[in-house]
Amino acid sequence: MRERLTDTLYGLGWSTVKQLPEPVAAALGRRIADLAWKRRGKGVLRLEANLARVLPDAGPGRLAELSRAGMRSYMRYWMESFRLPTWSEDRIRHGFEPDGLHHLEEALASGRGVVLALPHMGNYDLAGAWVPTRLGVPFTTVAERLKPESLYDRFVAYREGLGMEVLPHAGGSAFGILARRLRAGGLVCLVADRDLSSSGIEVKFFGEAAKMPAGPAMLAVSTGAALLPVTLWYDRSPVMRGRVHGPIEVPDTGTRAEKAALMTQQLADAFASGIAEHPQDWHMLQRLWLADLEPRANDESGTETP
Repeated sequence: MRERLTDTLYGLGWSTVKQLPEPVAAALGRRIADLAWKRRGKGVLRLEANLARVLPDAGPGRLAELSRAGMRSYMRYWMESFRLPTWSEDRIRHGFEPDGLHHLEEALASGRGVVLALPHMGNYDLAGAWVPTRLGVPFTTVAERLKPESLYDRFVAYREGLGMEVLPHAGGSAFGILARRLRAGGLVCLVADRDLSSSGIEVKFFGEAAKMPAGPAMLAVSTGAALLPVTLWYDRSPVMRGRVHGPIEVPDTGTRAEKAALMTQQLADAFASGIAEHPQDWHMLQRLWLADLEPRANDESGTETP
């Protein structure tokens, strides 16, 4: 029943919100965000606990202010995502302004393949739609298997409609397909700031241990592709901003695992720099640091953000 309700709500979002005028949709998102923030549910409390690690000197008032802004940013992501299928190419092209774009353009021109790795910041779906629209470059990504299956199918159809090739995360075939795309000089985009699997790589993140996916670094090590961190944020305008950070190079020495570990730590450092600058746009409403994962009883993490 809960899975069917979730699928129905997402379906209503795509069928109803995209019909609203943009100012009305934005106001609705802020209203929903403020109501959720006032309820002080588990997601809001977890967001504040995560932000407390990002800004250890922030007092309760500052953390509450940031969490409210964070919920508004999170709901802006959803309102935009529900409406993205209706946006024109011109609207998408002018809806995102990244700094450091030359890092991506130079890496693509080299023909070696590129891995873009992002945290849960801003609207990575908008950034994804912008890439083929603005640069004319298709790319491949992965999607977590969601329940019910119909909800997963909705997200795959939505992202494919934005110009992405979407592979299921489950199973071992995704890595091989991604590697082939990179060896052919292609582009791969992966959200990579949280991994609770046995294959995750432990990093220091804001001074404490956390796990991040091994995939981005392992793909770069295995294929020679460029690994570029990307961070996203909103400013006061309707335009989303972002930064393509400089490439993380494959170390000259060490085993594949050792190289991947060093590169993933550098990736975590790049994410941390972007998150520290724009903490309200980091949509991490789940447990992340290893110290928060024990005991696992009553874990509020729930379903991953798709």
